[in-house]
Amino acid sequence: MGKLSQEMPQEALLKVSNIDVFHGSLQVLWDVSLEVKPGEIVALIGSNGSGKSTLLNVISGLIHPAKGSIEFDGRHITTLDPFQVVALGVTQVPEGRRLFPDLSVLDNLIIGSYSRNARSKREQNLKMVYEHFPILKYRKDQLAKTLSGGEQQMLALGRGLMSDPRLILLDEMSLGLAPKVTDELYKALSEIREGGITILFVEQNVRRSLKEADRAYIIEVGRIVLSGNVAELREEEGVKKAYFGL
Repeated sequence: MGKLSQEMPQEALLKVSNIDVFHGSLQVLWDVSLEVKPGEIVALIGSNGSGKSTLLNVISGLIHPAKGSIEFDGRHITTLDPFQVVALGVTQVPEGRRLFPDLSVLDNLIIGSYSRNARSKREQNLKMVYEHFPILKYRKDQLAKTLSGGEQQMLALGRGLMSDPRLILLDEMSLGLAPKVTDELYKALSEIREGGITILFVEQNVRRSLKEADRAYIIEVGRIVLSGNVAELREEEGVKKAYFGL
């Protein structure tokens, strides 16, 4: 399996080139490359343990690759620390939300705006978060731990938006949530993209991924095995067999 469609000529906002990644002596990513163009929603699809979250952690600077390079808007970010990557406009919304449970909703949001650039746009970005997620404004004085699972995921995404990102890395947004809540979150994601923010998301639900994204990469045991636009991937025999049981 390989690449299904020709790359679009537009310059990539994010470019990951031939990275190898190790956890200690164990190699977990092999020669991984991907691109995300400005304004796209791109899905990274794979089963548990395939390397999806590791790849997001490499892009956001939490892990550094042993080989290869990562560029964001033409700038090499391969060796930068996470706070430097955030300052450039790349924000990760981690799996499991990782909120501050004993702080209020508003305080959790404000913590997201710690970079210099984000601080100067705090009020503007807070208004945007409340437009996407009105329930957070209603619950702004409540402790984060008192929110429902769906509201906590909205808060995690809102906190990411407070960092004034150009690219959001979203890890397993719908995990453990009811379908109706998942629908609301994906609707918000589409609106966020319309506001000019590019999105790379990790998702185990393949059908949902191929519905919501423009393009997708499929990762198996640390290697990208297929990529293309979602219409092509839905018809690819290997995808039908492996993920849809057809």
